[in-house]
Amino acid sequence: MSGRNTALTPPTDATAPVRHPDAPAPGELLGTHYEHCFGCGQGQPHGLHLEARAGEGVRVTAEFTVKAAHQGAPGLAHGGVLATALDDTLGSLNWLLRVIAVTGRLETDFVRPVPVDTVLYLEAEVTAVAGRKIYSTAVGRIGGPQGPIALRADALFIEVKVDHFIDNGRPEEIRAAMADPDQVRRARAFEVNP
Repeated sequence: MSGRNTALTPPTDATAPVRHPDAPAPGELLGTHYEHCFGCGQGQPHGLHLEARAGEGVRVTAEFTVKAAHQGAPGLAHGGVLATALDDTLGSLNWLLRVIAVTGRLETDFVRPVPVDTVLYLEAEVTAVAGRKIYSTAVGRIGGPQGPIALRADALFIEVKVDHFIDNGRPEEIRAAMADPDQVRRARAFEVNP
């Protein structure tokens, strides 16, 4: 998927990604980073409830079931929901690098329709790092890890400081997340692109 957009092509001095030594182990369920995240949060009744697992290297796999609340055309997933699934999966990669990063650019190709009640399997990997820029790619397959490709994406994430969220988020949610007595949950609320 390289070459489609120069903003998504790593520069010649980019380096290979390096999995952080404290990253979750391959196969480990990453869990939600924030209960109210539309992509992975369990506190969203109509959210995707996406479940991502750490893979080998700097890769993750994820899956979600397309529900009736996710449709655009009758009986088919809304393209924006599918892009959200890709974005959330790609954002999960940053847990393996142990950086806070947000989506700078997401380019999505919709290859085939995804019917309601379909389980979508997603695979994502970081391909290169250049300073604060993290380049990654993902595919979504219908019906299984070897199923037909339904969508693809290339993304550019930008590493940020936690102040990005504090300065731009709605104050009541920021205060609530920062007041969480669970130190791990409090830190994870700001780990990946919301």
